[in-house]
Amino acid sequence: MVQEKQNAPVKWRHSLSAKLMNWVLFTALAVGVLLSIGQIIFESMRAVEEMDNEARQTLAIVRDPATQAVYSIDPDLAQQVLEGLFEKPSIRYAAIAHPNQTILAELSKPLQETQSRWMTDAIFGKEREYAISLFRPTPQPTYYGELKIVVDTAPKSALFLERSILIFMTGLLRALLLAFVLHLVYHFLLTAPLKAIINSLLRINPAEPGLQSLPVPRQHERDELGSWVRAANSLLQSIEEHQQKRQAAEARIIKLSQYDSLTGLPTRSLFSNYIAAAVDDSEALNQKFAVFCVGIDDFKSINEQLGYSQGDKLLQAFAERLLSQRDGVHTVCRLGGDQFALILFNVSSSYRVAAFAESLLREISRPFEIEDQLTPVSCTIGIAIYPDDARDAEKILQKAEQTMMLAKSVANNHFQFYVASLDSEIRERKKLEKDLSRAIQNNELFLVYQPQMDLNSKQVVGCEALLRWRHPERGLVPPDVFIPIAEANETILEIGDWVLHEACAQVNQWRNQGFNIKVAINLSANQLRQKEFAPHVLKIIESRQIPTSLIELEVTETSFMENLNQAITSLRHLSEFGIQCAVDDFGTGYSSLSYLKQLPIRKIKIDKQFVRDLMKDEDDTQIVHAIIQLGKSLRLDVIAEGVETPRQERFLKHDGCTLAQGYYYSKPVPPEEFIEFMKVSHAPQT
Repeated sequence: MVQEKQNAPVKWRHSLSAKLMNWVLFTALAVGVLLSIGQIIFESMRAVEEMDNEARQTLAIVRDPATQAVYSIDPDLAQQVLEGLFEKPSIRYAAIAHPNQTILAELSKPLQETQSRWMTDAIFGKEREYAISLFRPTPQPTYYGELKIVVDTAPKSALFLERSILIFMTGLLRALLLAFVLHLVYHFLLTAPLKAIINSLLRINPAEPGLQSLPVPRQHERDELGSWVRAANSLLQSIEEHQQKRQAAEARIIKLSQYDSLTGLPTRSLFSNYIAAAVDDSEALNQKFAVFCVGIDDFKSINEQLGYSQGDKLLQAFAERLLSQRDGVHTVCRLGGDQFALILFNVSSSYRVAAFAESLLREISRPFEIEDQLTPVSCTIGIAIYPDDARDAEKILQKAEQTMMLAKSVANNHFQFYVASLDSEIRERKKLEKDLSRAIQNNELFLVYQPQMDLNSKQVVGCEALLRWRHPERGLVPPDVFIPIAEANETILEIGDWVLHEACAQVNQWRNQGFNIKVAINLSANQLRQKEFAPHVLKIIESRQIPTSLIELEVTETSFMENLNQAITSLRHLSEFGIQCAVDDFGTGYSSLSYLKQLPIRKIKIDKQFVRDLMKDEDDTQIVHAIIQLGKSLRLDVIAEGVETPRQERFLKHDGCTLAQGYYYSKPVPPEEFIEFMKVSHAPQT
């Protein structure tokens, strides 16, 4: 509507031609009237001068007869002279008088009555009086009297009026003619070219102003109009270029808002639109689809180990590998960070989803080659199915993400389906996170100690400090529940620091009681990532004034492999001060054993999952035997955890394992009970 109003033809009264015509006409008429008035004023002055000259000429003609009449005192002659004067229509009164003003002859008639006298009398007066002295040309000029006439201005005024009207009318005609000529000049030189330019402007497409240029009006190539048209064409071209740049910028902005700049995949907002479209299609076709949320396990450690540049390349390679999965996959997106998502269409059963998830895990868990370096990667997948788990696009994605996060808290490198109880589990997890952040302040955390036995002497040689949490409402919360929560939200750093302080304080207390007991303390991967970790540990031990030989640090394979260089630096630093290190859960992590040559390891611990089925499962039995033999060959102490039966103890001892811990000896107990147990184990056997 606005565009149509702008392009509507201009009405004549508003046009530039009309305005120019009005101004030219007004100016020409004003100038014509002023010039005519000036000319009329000049004519009036000339008319007065003509009347004066004519009166003087008349007096000069009759001066001699009038002088003769007054000289001879001849009234008849004087009367004849006056009658001759009255032959002129303009003479109203005439008289010849003696020097003493005695009238010799006199004639008069009334003023002429005319319709214009009211105006002309104001200019010339009703009448004009003239007189001439009468002299006789004798040797000595002698004054004989005076000839006097009065002229009626009406005849001359009528002639003046006729001439003035003619002057005024011709002046107006000249003004009108000039106005018309000027209008034609303006029209051909200005308004007509401007109108042609406007019509050309109206034909220009606003979306592409640079495609059509304005033509320069003929005969205006070198004047201001030509310059204006060239400037306008240049401006239109600039506008076209600006629009193209703006459109390109808008396209880039849209792409940045909808596509990830690193991987080129759709972002969360665009992926939500895809899910909404999938919901509509599924409802129309009565089909199901699944949303997969894929998260790289512990990508933060990979970033720190490889560097952020290499981490970005890994994300790009990961995205390409996801895109290669085309078996029923609708689209792939990057939700943010190390999280990706995809849609699997035509879901006929959960078995098909599970089969696809297994193949996807196998494919994306293959090591990535980044700049000639193989990088192992594991992933966790959360799966939500429409419409079983949710009927809303936003909620189906949310539940897939929640499932993935919950799956990560349980284990890595697996997939998990959304279940109906997931929401309550997540709420419980969030509440536990909140309560755990206040557990230290509320004195809810405490340590228990599980004895570590020498299989030959059956005596206590140390213990492992194990963390427990007594929740004010839930009671004892299992470590495998709250430890993953603490590691996920960085609370583990504060808790790990508290464990170090408490364990060292307990060692100091036992020393004051006369017992030098070595305590094994578990470390998390987050603690090992701290650059100042080793000096911090040494500072804690020094503050408690205990020998460093009484502290043993247990680290898992996964924790130090996440940042091997940093782990080597920190553990070697601690080893130089006499702090021994042990590998916890040995055999469950990386298969490469090259790190055993680099790290200052003195002990390896056989994971309880292998000890549990010892003598029952052939594979577990062989694994335990291999670990013991490996420890011997590397001159490392081997300790088995989870020992619960005499049969397990006999096998371990017979195979060469020297240390053990487990419920067969003692469950984890408070410090007082541990001392009592140690006293019993050291008592002489009867």
